[in-house]
Amino acid sequence: MFADRFAAGYALARKLLAYAGRSDVVVLALPRGGVLVGWEVATALSAQLDFLIVSKLGVPHRPGLTLGAVASGGACYINPQAVAGSGLTPQQLEQLIATESRELARRDAGYRGSRQPVRIEGRTVIVVDDGLVTGASMCAALLALRASKPAWIVVAVPVAPPGAQERIGTAADEFVCALSPADFSRVGQYYQNFEPPSDEEVRALLARA
Repeated sequence: MFADRFAAGYALARKLLAYAGRSDVVVLALPRGGVLVGWEVATALSAQLDFLIVSKLGVPHRPGLTLGAVASGGACYINPQAVAGSGLTPQQLEQLIATESRELARRDAGYRGSRQPVRIEGRTVIVVDDGLVTGASMCAALLALRASKPAWIVVAVPVAPPGAQERIGTAADEFVCALSPADFSRVGQYYQNFEPPSDEEVRALLARA
């Protein structure tokens, strides 16, 4: 169990030391919780830190069902099996995607302010979140990244269920996980403090980075 997201980031960074001190490495964190983990990873590796917004696509009348996710740059990941079981029409799905995309753009502007995104093309990108469950958000993030032509993509999370690497598949070049318990049920059970950080805390860390 991790004390909090900063402690999880420290543990994760120890598995990524092969990337320390390299000028071509950039850490991209998924807000909000992933930014705290990514801060520790970027600090330990002496790497740049930036963020990538990802928004899950849920069904209003079925809050436990995730259809996929959208990410910065217009990427969209859809789980066909989840859509088939959701009861949504194609028009309703399009409307859901459009609504989430507008919210995503608003959040991106709120976190970034006047700062420009870091350069991705030709670099090694370590994508960090505070945990992985279905992999929908991460797959959307990776689809967005591929369009920016990175040289190598590493997915790095403190905790994930067994088989998580297979869920990501070939969307990433490497998968790193600090903890993969056989009895995994949810990410929060492996943190003593899993309170979500505020937007102000996230913006402050990104500004310091």
